[in-house]
Amino acid sequence: MKTILMGGAMPLGLALLLSACGGSSEGGDTTATNEASANADEGGGKEAHADEGAVTLTPDQITAAGVQIARPMTGGAGTIELPATIEGDPQGTQVVSAAIGGRVVSLTRNLGQSVGRGETIAVIESREAAQLKGEVEASRARLALANSNLAREQRLFAQRVSPEQDLIAARTAATEARIAYRQAQSQVSAADGGGGGGGLNRLGITAPIAGQIISRPVVLGQTVTADAELYRIANLSRVSLALNLKPEDAGRVRPGNVVTVTAPGRQTSARITFVSPALDPQTRQVPVIATLDNRGAQWRVGEPVTAAVQLSGNAGSSAVRVPTTAIQTVEGKSVVFVRTAKGFQATPVTLGDAAGDTVIVRSGLSGREQIATTGSFTLKAELGKGEAAHED
Repeated sequence: MKTILMGGAMPLGLALLLSACGGSSEGGDTTATNEASANADEGGGKEAHADEGAVTLTPDQITAAGVQIARPMTGGAGTIELPATIEGDPQGTQVVSAAIGGRVVSLTRNLGQSVGRGETIAVIESREAAQLKGEVEASRARLALANSNLAREQRLFAQRVSPEQDLIAARTAATEARIAYRQAQSQVSAADGGGGGGGLNRLGITAPIAGQIISRPVVLGQTVTADAELYRIANLSRVSLALNLKPEDAGRVRPGNVVTVTAPGRQTSARITFVSPALDPQTRQVPVIATLDNRGAQWRVGEPVTAAVQLSGNAGSSAVRVPTTAIQTVEGKSVVFVRTAKGFQATPVTLGDAAGDTVIVRSGLSGREQIATTGSFTLKAELGKGEAAHED
C-alpha cells in the first residue's frame, strides 16, 4: 500500500515541476515576443517616416491619371501681369495752342488726319493779330526810313558836308529800327508760327511736328482765349504704355526692362523708359512708362492691353521656375511632386515672384529634376489616401 501511494505521488510532483517550468518558459516567450513586436513597430515607424510624402505609381498609372512630367525652367527673375493703356509717346506728342485770343475761322484738319510740320492747321481772327501785324508794317517803314537817312548821311560825310556826329546818330537810328522790326516779326511768328493767316487781322497756326491729329477740342467760330488748346498732334510711329505699379513691385523695375504687350490677335515687346520717383497722389501707385514701336500702326491711343512686366531680381539667369499648376499645398507647405523610381515624392519648396503662368522657386529644387507639371492635384489626393491608410 505504501509503495503504491509513493508511486502515485511522484507523477504529481513531476507534473507540478514541469508545470512550473512550462509557465516560466511561456513567460519568457511572451517577453521575447513583446520585444520583437516593439522592434518591429520601431522598424515600421522608421520605414513609414522614410516613405512620408511618397506616392507610389507605375508608369501606366501615371499615364492613366493624366500626370505630365517635365523639367523645371531656368532663367528670368519673374514678371507681373497687369492692365495697361496705349498712349501717345510723350516725346512725340505736341499740344497746339492759340498764342492770342480770338475767333477760330479755319480748322484744316480733322481727327486722325496726318499733318506735316509747318503746315497751317488753324486760323484765328483777332484785333490783337491786327495790332501785331500793324506793328510789323510800321517797324518796317521806320527801318526803311532809317536806312535811307543813314545812306544820305554817309554820302554827306564822304563829301565832308555833314559832321561825323550826324553819321553816328543816323547809324544808331537805323540799328534801333532794325531791332524793332525784328522784334515785331518775332511776336507775330510766336503767335502764328509763320502761318500768315491771309489778312491783317488773322493769324495762321502751324503744326510744330509731323504726325496725326489725336485731339481737336475746338470748333469753327468758337472764341478762344490765349493758350487755349486747338489741336493735339502725335507722332504715332512710337507709342507709350501707361502702367501703375505697387511701390514694392516698382522697386524691382528698371529702365530697359522688357514688357510683353498683348491684345486680341496681337503681341509685341516694349521697354521701360521711365519709373516715377514719386507716387501718384490719386492712386498711391507708381507711374511707369514703356515705349513700343508702332510703325505698323497696329496699336491705337487709348486702347486697353495686358502688360507682362519683367522684374529685376537677384535670381538672374539661375532662377528655377515651375508652372503654377505644379504647386500644391500639403499641411500648410508648398510642395512640388518630383519623379522617383517608384512614383513621386512631395518636395517642399520656397516660392518667389510670380512669372505669368510660372512661379520662381527660391529653394527646394535644383532645376535638374523631373516634376509633375500637370495633374499634381491628383498626386496630392493619392498622397492623402496613403496617409489616411497609414493612420488606420
